[in-house]
Amino acid sequence: MPPEPASSPAPGVPTPGASSAHPAPGAGSAPFEPRPATAGRGRTIGDVRGRTGDAEGAESAGGGHGPGEGRVRPRRPGADGARRAPRRRPAPVASRSNAVHPGAWWLWALGLATAASRTNNPLLLGLLVGVAGYVVAARKTDAPWARSYTAFLKIGLFVVGVRLLFNVVLGSPIPGSHTLLTLPELPLPDWAKGVRVGGRVTAEGMLFALYDGARLATLLICVGAANALANPARLLKSLPGALYEAGVAVVVAMTFAPNMVADVVRLRTARRLRGRPTGGFGAIAQIGLPVLEGALERSVAVAASMDARGYGRTAQVPAPVRLITTVLTLGGLLGVCAGTYGLLASAGAGYGLPVLAAGVLASVAGLRLGGRRQIRTRYRPDRWNVRSWLVAGSGAAVAALMLWAGAYAPASLNLGVVPLSAPDLPLWPALSLLAGLLPAFVAPVPPKESP
Repeated sequence: MPPEPASSPAPGVPTPGASSAHPAPGAGSAPFEPRPATAGRGRTIGDVRGRTGDAEGAESAGGGHGPGEGRVRPRRPGADGARRAPRRRPAPVASRSNAVHPGAWWLWALGLATAASRTNNPLLLGLLVGVAGYVVAARKTDAPWARSYTAFLKIGLFVVGVRLLFNVVLGSPIPGSHTLLTLPELPLPDWAKGVRVGGRVTAEGMLFALYDGARLATLLICVGAANALANPARLLKSLPGALYEAGVAVVVAMTFAPNMVADVVRLRTARRLRGRPTGGFGAIAQIGLPVLEGALERSVAVAASMDARGYGRTAQVPAPVRLITTVLTLGGLLGVCAGTYGLLASAGAGYGLPVLAAGVLASVAGLRLGGRRQIRTRYRPDRWNVRSWLVAGSGAAVAALMLWAGAYAPASLNLGVVPLSAPDLPLWPALSLLAGLLPAFVAPVPPKESP
């Protein structure tokens, strides 16, 4: 009978005698059973063999030469043994330190709104809405204010519908030859000349109303994008010192409103569980009293905490400084209004931008001087980092490129309705609007759950 084949012992296990083969039972020595070698923590070679496949298990069981005999090399992660490369994010996860300043989101949105005010081309307006929607979908959080973008979309559609309805009922000054329908016209007195109710509804007038309503809806949607992306509490906290009281009042009001809504829901649920009615004047009165009582208690608590923190205390400022502050602030605000009107009007693009810049500088100087009255410190103020400047700069670039496009392609931005023609998409203005997508790639990725 042939001898039993030799097997290599596990490393670290002594073998009896000089031979590598185990002695047969009954040959004068007790049979030797080697201790199973471990591979890792609490795992034997057989466990690893079952995981790594029969090929490596057979190699580890057979005899080998060299210091690595009998060792098992675990397979690398991946089905084919190749190491998977980690997925790289284009931007880090948002935190308190690297978050985009809320003012940067508003500057970006105002840049898009300025671009929307320079055109009535529905294709360009739709592209602006798509740019704003993509950025909101990519960088919005789970906070309550982030849900306002959908509401602004609905408001925009409502505005377009109301504009078309007014055109049908009140008519349009646009002359047209394509009559859609004729409504009975209501006779008006002589002092209402130029106004009519009813009459002929033309396709040209409806198309003009559609373009005009789409532009206004796009402006509202851009503002809704800023509301969905910027934290209102952080934005108001970042106000200059001269507007400190107003900012605190708005923050307190915004904090109390959700609490009152939650109180109403809680009390109605409690009444429903007790079998009491939740509708009618009697139920409203019984629910309103506890809600007002809770609001007054919170008001007293907030007033006490604000008084303990020195709210309302101001420093002594000379009278000439106060006068200069008032003149700069009011003059700057008037300049901002005049410059904004010039940018929105079709004939005021030449003087709108310089007047707006001068108004902004005067307002900033007035607010800086007015901030000397406030003796307070900021806790964890929001900083303007590089990403904030990129976000604000993308909106400014979109506005500047659209203002420039009004000089070399005015017919493509402001479409006429007489005669009727299909709108076309100009290439370079459309490409300039894509600069507004930059925040979707440079702004930090919001966490799955907002703090």
